[in-house]
Amino acid sequence: MAFGWITLRSGDRISLVRSFPFFAVHMACLAAFFLKFRWPYLIGCLALYYVRMFFVTAGYHRYFSHRSFKTSRAFQFVMAFVATMSTQKGVLWWAANHRHHHRHSDMDGDLHSPTLRGFLWAHVGWILSERYIRTREELIGDFHKYPELRWLNKYHVVPPFIFGVCLFLAGGWGLLVWGYCISTVILWHSSFTINSLSHIFGRRRYPTTDTSKNNALLALITMGEGWHNNHHHYMASARQGFFWWEIDVTYYLLKMLSWCGIVWDLRQPPRHVLLGTEAPSAAD
Repeated sequence: MAFGWITLRSGDRISLVRSFPFFAVHMACLAAFFLKFRWPYLIGCLALYYVRMFFVTAGYHRYFSHRSFKTSRAFQFVMAFVATMSTQKGVLWWAANHRHHHRHSDMDGDLHSPTLRGFLWAHVGWILSERYIRTREELIGDFHKYPELRWLNKYHVVPPFIFGVCLFLAGGWGLLVWGYCISTVILWHSSFTINSLSHIFGRRRYPTTDTSKNNALLALITMGEGWHNNHHHYMASARQGFFWWEIDVTYYLLKMLSWCGIVWDLRQPPRHVLLGTEAPSAAD
């Protein structure tokens, strides 16, 4: 390990300076042992976890990465801003890398394949790596045209900073530690399991070209993202729990927003996709 750097066997480098905030937030969680416990802190932690998880799954993933539904420019920015409060870097960076993942899933070009690079790399190593700092503008041109999204992507530390300040002003150190630090660490690792564990544990309904699997437990934790094999089979769907027994809270909330006219045109998997058969021909 050179001073200030961790060099992996693959040759990838992790900057200790750039990665310091990530590890510092983890360490800050220990402050909970030195603060008086209050139930509102725990309730706030869970509430802020699920609110931000929804905007990551519905916004970063299903909307910006896959355009599985439509919305207004105003709500598009709201989704991007709240999702950025999860501290998972910028909206354009996130969506562009995810699109790249789908193009090369579990192949040599994949950013975070646990099959090819191991669990730790897929879970968190690739995010900290210096290799993927740049936003791949060529993969996200449809949203890169919006100046407010470019600004938010460039200054992605602003929403988490505002979020943290508001928590501190509202509830002091206790709410900051529980509402931001602990909630964010849980949110990080729950989100990251979709890149790592959902390619290792679970069941495969569809014979996709990658190792994606459906995992009901991960689906509950991530508000529906655990139906990963479904998603890789038909990534354009706003609904990832394809069948009624596959709980997909993100989709339920999107459906409710569609009743209010906030989002619309939620894309659904066609019948032949659900059945895993060939698309009907024009002659049919």
